Amino acid sequence: MTIEGSTAGAAPRGNTALVVENDPSDGLARLGDWLTGGGLRLELVRPHAGEPLPADLDGYAALVVLGGEQDAFPDERGERAAPWFDELDGLLRKAVRHRVPTLAICLGAQLLAQAHGGTVERSAAGPEVGVRLVARRDVADEDPIFAAVPFAPDVLQWHLDEIVELPMNSTLLAASTHYPIQAYRIGSAAWGLQFHIECDLEMFAQWAIDGVGTLGDLGIDPVEMLERVEAALPDVLDVWKPFAERFAAVALGRTPHAGGGGLRSLPLIGPR
Repeated sequence: MTIEGSTAGAAPRGNTALVVENDPSDGLARLGDWLTGGGLRLELVRPHAGEPLPADLDGYAALVVLGGEQDAFPDERGERAAPWFDELDGLLRKAVRHRVPTLAICLGAQLLAQAHGGTVERSAAGPEVGVRLVARRDVADEDPIFAAVPFAPDVLQWHLDEIVELPMNSTLLAASTHYPIQAYRIGSAAWGLQFHIECDLEMFAQWAIDGVGTLGDLGIDPVEMLERVEAALPDVLDVWKPFAERFAAVALGRTPHAGGGGLRSLPLIGPR
């Protein structure tokens, strides 16, 4: 599936971002509009529906990997939760190796970390659900897309697993008290977000319906939670729409590094 966007100012790799939808419950939603508004053309692949992943990222300006209900880590038998995860691991490693700007969300962020030697586990703190705050770390001042994020922005959360160890030489960009790894960067241009920025109210409401048992176990009233989500959506828009547009700008070669040098001057971290 292809979603058209502006072609102005395309980088040498073109202006197409490959978007991997791991689960039909977690699509692009608002993030799709923000990225196309930033000048990217989106090519959506749904491996959960049998659509094949490309073998490499040649010709793509960016990679976006969305969330899903699956566990990133293998089960006790060593089996992956989805048959395409090994191929996706390969794409994520190629993205870092070849400095293809990458944005990975929730499950995507867990897969990005794990593909580069990080560790993902069932969270010892239990599920994190609803509207939460994350704290941007000082090092984010030197990041091309995180530097303009406020100190403690609203985010939407729905995850049972967490990244407990980042790959070597990753940069932790945002944290919270019970779930310390909330956002990070690997290498010069691969960002992982444990939280969700893409959701609209309809998407989150469906998660609440599907996860009513989880909400009951946590003592969360679904109606009150959805009221808080609806109230937070304008703040999420104010912070994370410009964030997504900055990511698009990086993918199109338009944004210098926040510290004054070019983005490509950041050291490449990850497997070669």
